[in-house]
Amino acid sequence: MSRTAMRTPDLDWTDPDCPVARALDLVGDRWSLLVVRDAMDGARSFTEFQRRTGIARNILTDRLRKLTAHGLLARRTAPSGRRQEYVLTDAGRALFPVILTLRQWGERHAFAPGEAHSVLVDQHGTPVPEVVPTGSDGTPLDADTTQVRKVR
Repeated sequence: MSRTAMRTPDLDWTDPDCPVARALDLVGDRWSLLVVRDAMDGARSFTEFQRRTGIARNILTDRLRKLTAHGLLARRTAPSGRRQEYVLTDAGRALFPVILTLRQWGERHAFAPGEAHSVLVDQHGTPVPEVVPTGSDGTPLDADTTQVRKVR
């Protein structure tokens, strides 16, 4: 679903022209991103999402419905054939850099020095390097070196 409009039934955009605001309208509450995080970590069933997050059943039902309606998750029949499961779509998997950047920000700013926390590692067990946005010339970018420009 990249580069195409997300399915947005009955959604009133907070700021229709801002991509950040639209993204937050779709996944900007804490539970939605935690469901996406856990889907990236292999959760598939309602029970598994609830166990991992501790989310109330009614809220989880709402978030799974919303994430499915907006094309971030898809429902399919589990291999057992008895239950439905939730899997990330391409749009949902495309949130990986967002989750990674939030994780890395949290590692730096949400824990006291020496406080225990989880770390994301690659398939070899090596911690994932810090994400640093760069310009076309390789120069690191930040809020002081970028600006918003409207396109039509």
